[in-house]
Amino acid sequence: MTANREMLGAAGTAGKPVAGSVGSVETQHHELTRPLALDCGIELAAVRIAYETYGELSPTRDNVILVCHALSGDAHAAGFSADPSDQSTRDGFGADDRDGSAGKGLGWWDGMIGPGKAFDTDHYFVISTNLLGGCRGTTGPSSLNPATGMPYGSDFPVITVADMVRAEAQFLDELGIERLAAVAGGSLGGMQAFEWAIRAHHVPVGRRPRQQVRPAVAVQR
Repeated sequence: MTANREMLGAAGTAGKPVAGSVGSVETQHHELTRPLALDCGIELAAVRIAYETYGELSPTRDNVILVCHALSGDAHAAGFSADPSDQSTRDGFGADDRDGSAGKGLGWWDGMIGPGKAFDTDHYFVISTNLLGGCRGTTGPSSLNPATGMPYGSDFPVITVADMVRAEAQFLDELGIERLAAVAGGSLGGMQAFEWAIRAHHVPVGRRPRQQVRPAVAVQR
């Protein structure tokens, strides 16, 4: 699928960001066009993925870094949320000091993502998604079950880390991303990063056997 340039732009970045920051960002959403096959044998329909992007996609689309969050995280990994009431679970890189009077809208890995930082958005296009089942914009137990019109609740299927990665892979495929420069994450995000490395070496990722990931994994503990 040809990627929508608006979807892949720096999500909601307002003007030129201050030094070291990606600026103000807004979480976007994408509805998967195909059912998602789960390890439990169920196909999950109408899956919605919440995501943010930082930096610019290169013409050859080979500068993409996927960051995966921990259990209580969300898609808001860097910059300040356009909705300051939407607080994110943040990392420990002086988050309280950096918030100042701007509220608690700082991304959970803001200390790592931005111009001149570890994931340098002057060079890389960083994508952060809310994991499957995360309930922070991506389909999960609080989402409406299309079969009943009611929230899934305890009827939401059991999912695995592989299912989370499968959802991320399908999302990237539908955005036209065929190659990842790296995958990184902490805690449960690190588990997803390792799963990406395993899948990249043994099975095709995405709808077609074309999506590649370099064997580069960063894990924060």
